Amino acid sequence: MRWHRHLTGAMLAASLTLPGCYALDPEMRRAVAERKAQERAQRDAPPAEPAKRAEVAAPDVPQVDVRRTGDHADWPAPRPAIDAAAASEAGQAIAEIATAYVQLSLEIGTHEKGYIDAYYGPKQLLDAAVGKPRDKAALLLAARELMAKVGTAIPGLADPIERRRAAFLAAQLRAAETRLEMMQGVRFAFADESERLFGVRPQLKPLTAYDAPLAAIAAMVPGEGPLADRVETYLDRFTIPRDRLQKVFDAAIARCRGRTAAHVPMPTSESFDLEFVTGKSWSGYNYYMGGYHSIIQVNTDLPIRLSRALDLGCHEGYPGHHLLNMKIEEQLVRGRGWIEFSVYPLYSPQSLIAEGTANYGIDLAFPDKTRPDTERDVLMPLAEIAPPTDDKYWQLLDAMKALQGARLTIAQQYLDGQIDRTAALALTQKYLLVSPARAEQMTAFTDKYRSYVINYGLGEEIVRGFIERGEPDRDEIWRRMALILGEPTLPADLLAP
Repeated sequence: MRWHRHLTGAMLAASLTLPGCYALDPEMRRAVAERKAQERAQRDAPPAEPAKRAEVAAPDVPQVDVRRTGDHADWPAPRPAIDAAAASEAGQAIAEIATAYVQLSLEIGTHEKGYIDAYYGPKQLLDAAVGKPRDKAALLLAARELMAKVGTAIPGLADPIERRRAAFLAAQLRAAETRLEMMQGVRFAFADESERLFGVRPQLKPLTAYDAPLAAIAAMVPGEGPLADRVETYLDRFTIPRDRLQKVFDAAIARCRGRTAAHVPMPTSESFDLEFVTGKSWSGYNYYMGGYHSIIQVNTDLPIRLSRALDLGCHEGYPGHHLLNMKIEEQLVRGRGWIEFSVYPLYSPQSLIAEGTANYGIDLAFPDKTRPDTERDVLMPLAEIAPPTDDKYWQLLDAMKALQGARLTIAQQYLDGQIDRTAALALTQKYLLVSPARAEQMTAFTDKYRSYVINYGLGEEIVRGFIERGEPDRDEIWRRMALILGEPTLPADLLAP
């Protein structure tokens, strides 16, 4: 089943007049009113006098916002000024390394299906990679040579943003080196693999740490039989009928987009296709196609509950993957001409930033009571689900968030060979409170993507810690989110000094 949806500036204007959650959302009304006032002021202001020294028209690319405040002291500090010729030479070296990195990534992608999550760079690089890819041993050697070249160039870079660009390339190349080694049979311990691929070494809790949250949830859902069965039975009441999926997801994504657009400018030509698919180990996926366009897929192998509408609408769309990829293309690829950002290798630090911002984006777009209000007043009627008379449904979902870390511990034990697959399935049912079918889907994801699972919960934790540091107001929170989306960002950049 497939539906096609385009959201343009005109449709956004229409969506901002919709009833339901918008009428309940003073934050969004305020933000939209402020933005419209700013736009009117800019439109009514007298035209600025052209700069007299300008001899060449500015290129038709978006301006890049690299503003920072004192709150961002953990970003890399600028180094003392160096010789301009040396800086130019180092910058040229990084540009050449960037092109070689894209070529390398595309060639690695010929050896592993799914390694390249997105590419919208020059067609000749893709043609060359597909036409005559090097073997894995040669690519591994090339990755190490490029890493050495980055290390040589970094001391010659004076601009902090250029140094962050180089650090990004170094981290991405280290991940490529690791993945190539894994393709040739090397196996790393879960923590080592996570650190080498995604830039963070996870500190995992023992499963016993989740016994107290389980006990609290058990008190919320009393009855006979295993707790997972009781929770599943209760949550099944909020399943979206198949014939209502389109209407519910259309409305959910529109609201995710509307709340995001109130704070983050988007290209007027941006769009997405929404597809409902089967036979996947994931519940949702965003395929970014370039040109500010995505394909968002929702897996219908298992019944889809109401909570997934806003989850997936935000995570895969706004302010999640679709917005992140658009901002990368707008700010870094088109704005700065940095070709390395036109390719996205899935097994790299980019993924921790992508999944972390996408997960955090759910609470960012729908803080406090705005999510229950939206689901109760807008989505449940569309799904023909009777709204509950109390808040137990949302209280249960919030309580279950405390169990998310258990998935990482189970994955670590399973991938490190401490437990077998049968035990992993049983522990997933117990600690994630899911049915056997959902446990199978989650374990199949671990089978395929291995340590990638850290990028969701741990990524969200890291992003949240950075954005909410120092108790900023809502405007500053959104501004920090935009900084992460539109600049070369590594997990280490977000960690407290």
